[in-house]
Amino acid sequence: MFSRLRSDIQCILDRDPAARSTWEVLTCYPGLHAIMLHRVAHGCWTHGFKWLGRFVSHISRWLTGIEIHPGAIIGERVFFDHAMGIVIGETAEIGDGCTIYQGVTLGGTSLYKGEKRHPTLGKNVVVSAGAKVLGGFLVGDGAKIGSNAVVIKPVPAGATAVGIPARIIPSKTGVSADVTTTQSQFSAYGITLDDDPVSQAMKGLIDNASSQEHQIALLWQAIEKLSAAPAQGAGRGCVPDDAAREETFEAEKLNQLMGK
Repeated sequence: MFSRLRSDIQCILDRDPAARSTWEVLTCYPGLHAIMLHRVAHGCWTHGFKWLGRFVSHISRWLTGIEIHPGAIIGERVFFDHAMGIVIGETAEIGDGCTIYQGVTLGGTSLYKGEKRHPTLGKNVVVSAGAKVLGGFLVGDGAKIGSNAVVIKPVPAGATAVGIPARIIPSKTGVSADVTTTQSQFSAYGITLDDDPVSQAMKGLIDNASSQEHQIALLWQAIEKLSAAPAQGAGRGCVPDDAAREETFEAEKLNQLMGK
């Protein structure tokens, strides 16, 4: 028990630069207190003392602002950072090394008792502030969920999910999408340096439209030259009055609006 507590404290010291000492973490971090009380509640729940487990979890919610159903399974070195407003459902499972920020909900979409209604988080998953993960699916090892994302389908290992509903930014070369160095590292709040998939698609459409307008302008310029050729008046007068001989598509301005 004490070795597990030391491990929980050390993981907070490793991930939170504001944590200055073991004593500070032990006395002032509600996320740690919620984990400790959940282990008591979960022990009562698994040994058949259902009401007592719920009562302990209720006391924990009142003291810490974190609501964890006593039936939920939580691994080692899990860190609830800031933590206020976290809600974790009965059939949720949280793997080792996960980090969960304030306002997160691991919720269920089914009303049938006895079913797997809540998500399973693999190892080292980061769920950012305000995110909602809803349903009995798997979020793979090393995945990251962006702030305020609403995730309603599985997230592959190492990928990043952003947006409402969440869109998936795939992992690259076997590492998480937000890791830009050769060494894997912890990413606070699951921040990703990659673009949102929708913004990538929009940029592709803008570039394609710009390229097409450029080609069309070149064609009209060529036809205009042919129309002006003196040889037997070939092609004379074939350029319409409203032909766009100059490019007007403002690709750079649109890319700036997209945040590029």
